[in-house]
Amino acid sequence: MSVKNDDRSGALISAPGLRLCLDFANTLAGRGSVMSESLHNFSDVVAWFLAGSLLSQSESAQVLSWSRSNPVEAVSAFAEAIDLREAIYGIFGHLAAGRDAEDEHLNHLNRALKEAPPRGAVARTGAGFRWRIERDQTMAAGLLAPVVWSAGDLLTGKHLGRVRLCANHQCLWLFYDDSLRGARRWCSMQACGNRAKTQRHYLRRKAQ
Repeated sequence: MSVKNDDRSGALISAPGLRLCLDFANTLAGRGSVMSESLHNFSDVVAWFLAGSLLSQSESAQVLSWSRSNPVEAVSAFAEAIDLREAIYGIFGHLAAGRDAEDEHLNHLNRALKEAPPRGAVARTGAGFRWRIERDQTMAAGLLAPVVWSAGDLLTGKHLGRVRLCANHQCLWLFYDDSLRGARRWCSMQACGNRAKTQRHYLRRKAQ
């Protein structure tokens, strides 16, 4: 899973799960320029969840086996994943830009929350713990549940005001501003921040 928002200087402590929905929204990069898609099919979605330790190896194998046995349903599940991603980006992108979230996107998230299985138990992982998902509902609802929960928790919690849009208008990634002053402008200083500095330096020299 590719994550650019990794600047940790003077960082606040926040639950990583709150950022999960933002990371998922960022699987489509370069929204303000040439877009780069990370999720091309259902297998890519499963791989993303596996890379983020949201699925175990055995769970990943089980889900992929299901997709091979149910190709039509897998295509539908992939479409649901992309629709959820765009709803999440729409919600947090609007809020980060100081606008109201659109009802269409909120309604989509609410439907996903209703369809998601309950958080009834935790399971051990190599890095700690995660929610155990009872997959007695649709495969899409069970697979996407951690992202759906993350979006709901972030929207209703105290960290919502820390969600930002990258100031690089070619990037427009969502990120959680974990700086002490809440003044971060870039998803990553190493990437977008440095490019902005280089551009400003070039323009100053050109104006001289």
